[in-house]
Amino acid sequence: MPDVRLSSPTGRWVLLATVLGSGVAMLDATVVNVALPAIARDLDATMAGLQWTVNAYTLTLAGFILLGGSLGDRYGRRRVFVIGVAWFAAASLLCAAAQDVYTLVAARALQGIGGALLTPGSLALIQASFAEDDRPRAVGAWSGLGGVAGAVGPFVGGWLVEAAGWRWVFLVNIPLAVVVIAVAVRHVPESADPRAHGRFDVLGAVLAAVALAGVTYALTEAPEGSGNRALVWGTAVVGVVAGTLFVMVERARSNGRGPQAMLPLDVFRSRQFSAVNLVTFVVYGGMGVMFFLLVLNLQVVSQFSPIAAGTALLPITVLMLLLSARAGALAQKVGPRLPMTVGLVVAAAGMLMVSRIGADASYLTGVLPAVIVFGLGLSAVVAPLTATVLASADVGHAGVASGVNNAVARAAGLLAVAAIPPLTGLTGNAYNDPAAFSDGFALSMVICAGLLASGAVLTFFMVSDDALRAAPREAEPQCTSHCGVGSPPLEPSRETR
Repeated sequence: MPDVRLSSPTGRWVLLATVLGSGVAMLDATVVNVALPAIARDLDATMAGLQWTVNAYTLTLAGFILLGGSLGDRYGRRRVFVIGVAWFAAASLLCAAAQDVYTLVAARALQGIGGALLTPGSLALIQASFAEDDRPRAVGAWSGLGGVAGAVGPFVGGWLVEAAGWRWVFLVNIPLAVVVIAVAVRHVPESADPRAHGRFDVLGAVLAAVALAGVTYALTEAPEGSGNRALVWGTAVVGVVAGTLFVMVERARSNGRGPQAMLPLDVFRSRQFSAVNLVTFVVYGGMGVMFFLLVLNLQVVSQFSPIAAGTALLPITVLMLLLSARAGALAQKVGPRLPMTVGLVVAAAGMLMVSRIGADASYLTGVLPAVIVFGLGLSAVVAPLTATVLASADVGHAGVASGVNNAVARAAGLLAVAAIPPLTGLTGNAYNDPAAFSDGFALSMVICAGLLASGAVLTFFMVSDDALRAAPREAEPQCTSHCGVGSPPLEPSRETR
């Protein structure tokens, strides 16, 4: 039985290692967007190259995050966590050393694999290490402090780009990773699941990654109007076929044939679980495009400095950290449908306000009101969404349900970032033409506002209050304060290891 107390020296070391480890991954996911204009200038990257700089990381993270948790259960959670941190640091060094965009994209894909190992591993270590009555507070501290890392990320990224250059956005990960590894090896107890046995669903993970890669490549390159059209169509076909095979393989494994399924399809038998994941897909698709394009727009069109552009997003993350727990508590009382519906309508209105940020935008009168309205709406959505996901699954499957929801959100952002910018004219060297970029940005934000509005409609008609009201207390989220701008927060398994 886990027996580490949160107030003990060991407990504080465990919390430091896990928060700092997952914080490195969250920090990197937010700071890179701020560095994109500098990367484009230095490496002569096209808009497609910038899309892949973001998407290569998301692709491997979304494809392997469910497998990463299983590896820790089998081979040791601390061991896999440390491997993930070391892997992430090595990939960060490759990113910093990249001399062309192709090398950078490949290194970012490797970074995503490291993130898929360390992110679920950090949460699993907390769940496995702390005594049962301290565990919710430890998980809450992990999610809250991780949210702080996400909040300061754009500011740190902007400062690094201005003071030292974009390569330091990646180099800063290395000393942090050294500290995490040293603390984890010395102070974090090892744990594993003695019930974990059988083969891993490696085929499922590979098929998921191939499906996402094929479709993403086709969506990114098709509107460019150049290159090998046969390759574009070929990758689209490969992606669709791989996705079909993935569903077939996971269905067979969910029925007990072969290794344990990476994605147990029986969780989708719950109508509520399927509905909430559909809402997640639509909403996080729109959000992914906004966070990709807004910082670019502020620098390319509004002529903000990198640090000013990064800091412009700070109100969104601060509002989420301050209000997410209150929104979750409200959803427990009145049900998730009303808070989520209203929150999505408000967030859509905020995104329409964002679409008006142009060449003469003032931060105080143009940017700040838009991000505040968007942040208020988003704060009302994510916590009720997470609570509904957990309430729709068995208590014992909380970790799986949360992991699936997290992967759905990341896949949505991946595909939307691949598809929407090219469709609105943001192709080639559009970032060198502020007027053209401004037009494409405004249209993209209108489309994304429509996605959020459609999420509100889906929520109103498909999400029920009954599952959350009837859920046992054990199914309530432990991550009450968080900053789920890239994906909903991960939740641990409720089983004691």
